[in-house]
Parts: sequence; structure tokens; C-alpha cells
Amino acid sequence: MDRQLTLMVVHAHPDDECLSTGGILARYADEGIRTVLVTCTNGEQGDDQGGVKPGQPGHDDAAVAERRLAELRESVAHLGIDHLELLGYRDSGMDGWETNQHPDAFANVPVETAAAKLAALMERYRPHVVVTYDETGGGGYGHPDHVQTHRVTVAATESTGIPDKFYYTAMPRSAIKQMFEMMRDNGIDLGGFEPSDDFGTPDERVTSIVDVSPYVERKLKALRAHESQGENIFLLRMPEETQQQAFSHEAFERKLNKVGAPGHEEDLFAGLRDG
Repeated sequence: MDRQLTLMVVHAHPDDECLSTGGILARYADEGIRTVLVTCTNGEQGDDQGGVKPGQPGHDDAAVAERRLAELRESVAHLGIDHLELLGYRDSGMDGWETNQHPDAFANVPVETAAAKLAALMERYRPHVVVTYDETGGGGYGHPDHVQTHRVTVAATESTGIPDKFYYTAMPRSAIKQMFEMMRDNGIDLGGFEPSDDFGTPDERVTSIVDVSPYVERKLKALRAHESQGENIFLLRMPEETQQQAFSHEAFERKLNKVGAPGHEEDLFAGLRDG
């Protein structure tokens, strides 16, 4: 019996699922494709109630994790994701934080240990398509947990040999430049952040752009579900027109193609559908 068409998306933290893959998760679920979201950490190093930052007095890692996982489940419901799987590792915090040194931090877990857990999920769901970050953690982001998620997913993909297609999320440099210009034009405070010329994915590496424009509102609902981290999600402060433009397409860099799909595609399941 042919296995059910399945998409598996592997992310580092609660809320990561929304921006770069929320559209494909909602779209493919609506198309009857089984969708599986794997979240590697519990998000302990997010903001606590009242915006209390990690390391500040009153920040409760366990309470933050509980809240963020509840928000994640609400996000999953908005996106219509079929299965949520939690690897349950400890959030390592941003690059350079003292929390990077915690022995239980995800970034310090041996890759083969975490990859074995993910491989077991691949064996269970047998995904045709797997999506995660590139080697920089996503267009140059560099977060230790994102980089570790990349390593773990690559290892699990290679050890199982199950996926027919494997992708990295991509942020085309031209699209980033356009988005920041729009935000500046709309007077949005970027907190002094200015993307460098090498921030994002070189346009020539982008192989796949998926139209998810009908799902922008669901992406936004999923993003708003992560209310405790709202202060950090500046994209929610963009004007509606800018949000529609920024969120209507999701881009990817294909790294594995066993099915002869075209060099540039508009569907991650190109070459996998009947007919």
C-alpha cells in the first residue's frame, strides 16, 4: 500500500513554525496531505509574564515552557496541523547567553542522540517531504538551537533515507531588502536593526516558492497565539497590506530530490502527486 503523502517540518522553538512554514503547513493540510510538526525545545528562554527576560529576577523557566507549549498547541490548531511531536529539549537561549552552557541545553546534546529520536519519528510517519533550517540556522540567524536543529534533521534524514525531498527554509535576500524598505516607509521601529548585505539566502539558491496567500490570516492567528512572545515579533506591528505581501509566499532551498521534480517549483510535492 502506498504511504500517505506526508510533510514533516522540524523547528527549534514554539513560534518558529509560523513565519517560514505556517503557510505550507496550512495549505498542505487543507489539501489532505498529512502534516507533522516537530518542535525540538520547550522554549524556556522566552519572555516570562510581564515581559520579564531570561536571567532577570522572577523569570521562571518551567512556567515559561508550560505557557509556550500551550501557545504552540493553539498555533497548531489555527494551522490545522495533524500531528505535533515534542522532542522536549531545553532551550539553549540566544548565541552568547550564559544558558548556552547548561548541560541539558539542546545545543549541547550529542547530535546522534537527538537524531535518533527524530529518526524514530521519521520511521513512524515516513514523510515524503522534510523541511528544516540551513546550516546557519535560517538565512544567517545563527541561533544555537536552530543550528542544532539543522544538524539533527540532516543526520536523521541521512540515516533513515526515508524522505524523497528535503528542504531548507529560505529568506531570499531580495525579499528581505524589499520588506525592510516597506517597514521603514511605514515608520516601523526596527530597534536599530539593519540587515547586512549577506543576511538571508542568496536568491540563486532558492529553488521553490510556494504561494500561501490564502493562508496569511491563519498564519497571523497562529503567530498571535504566541502572545507571551509578542514583544519580540515585530512583524505583527506591520500594516495589514505589508503583512499580506510579506507572508503570502514561502521560499525554500531544495537539498534532496529523488523524484525528478523540476529545478524550480511552486509545490514541495511536485513529482510526488499522482498524475
